[in-house]
Amino acid sequence: MKEFALKYGCNPNQKPSRIYMTDGSELPIEVLCGRPGYINFLDAFNGWQLVRDLKKATGCPAATSFKHVSPAGAAIGLPLTETLARIYWVDDLDYKNFSPIACAYARARGADRMSSFGDFIALSDVCDRDTALLIKREVSDGIIAPGYTDEALELLKQKKKGNYNIIQIDPDYVPAPLEHKEVYGVCFEQGRQELAIDDELIANIVTENKELSEEAKRDLKISLIVLKYTQSNSVCFVKDGQAIGVGAGQQSRVHCTRLAGQKADNWFLRQCPKVMNLPFKDTITRAERDNAIDVYIGEEYMDVLADGVWENTFTEKPDVFTREEKRAWLDKLDYVTLGSDAFFPFSDNIERAHKSGVRYVAEPGGSVRDDAVIEACNKYNMVMAFTGIRLFHH
Repeated sequence: MKEFALKYGCNPNQKPSRIYMTDGSELPIEVLCGRPGYINFLDAFNGWQLVRDLKKATGCPAATSFKHVSPAGAAIGLPLTETLARIYWVDDLDYKNFSPIACAYARARGADRMSSFGDFIALSDVCDRDTALLIKREVSDGIIAPGYTDEALELLKQKKKGNYNIIQIDPDYVPAPLEHKEVYGVCFEQGRQELAIDDELIANIVTENKELSEEAKRDLKISLIVLKYTQSNSVCFVKDGQAIGVGAGQQSRVHCTRLAGQKADNWFLRQCPKVMNLPFKDTITRAERDNAIDVYIGEEYMDVLADGVWENTFTEKPDVFTREEKRAWLDKLDYVTLGSDAFFPFSDNIERAHKSGVRYVAEPGGSVRDDAVIEACNKYNMVMAFTGIRLFHH
């Protein structure tokens, strides 16, 4: 297949639309089901690169949940704890025996379920039955993977009345070293972003504390790989092998940090017993529970707790999750890593990161206020590495 016709481009009025190889060669993909669109393919190709890099850097199967050309979540295939299984709504399945790639997707999808709703999935490894069972019951636009077991393919083809987008990519495909993009009739050319995210990249530690565990190194590399494929400006919080908060596409860096930090906080607040034990009605779907939890743990909690409203969601009226209770729970969040795609221009980013349990930081360095940023890290005994490399993605 040398080209693939699309229904339309980014929007229905943008026609004609297609993907093709400019050199006339075969596309490196095969569409096994559905008819992926323009944005679907953008998510698919960026997501595939992300999980490919994650597996290369960590040696573990990896998955990502993409929405609007940025990852909502990404993870490697570490086993699920009982708590994570519950907040990711997979505790009704045999999660203790999930395959590594299924664990990776459960983590990638679960970290920010609000953003992952209607995602495009990328897997580093062959999609198996465990992973397909997870995907089958979620609202998702499609998937790209290097292969599918027969059972997994049969399950996925049942989604969307047989129209679920399933793409198989050639894992051996290597793109040309130069890439091109046309904007307003003008063609841009640049070398592909093929920077290796490895231990050497995070070796220049500039803080007083220089102790990096192997787990911290792994999570720092995960944060930088996620940033490599996230619309800039971007910041990524990672814990235990998975992104727990991604702030993408913000003009101000501290707004990236606040956005990603709030998502990381929400991920941890969902693990509080007060939230995990909310008395949901049996008729409430997983997506409706996600929406209700998001409101309940936020500042607009009365939108779900007001008389005449709570009865639609809960069997009994929950107590308010007070600001003091939330802060006390968040103070338990620790050993979080933070990556930034460009330097922190002010120490306010570190102050905000500290509130979300950040202990390890990776950023390019190069700001005129680097000393102030380093000083803030030293105040909280953080470890910070200067990578010397910016990771903008547009």
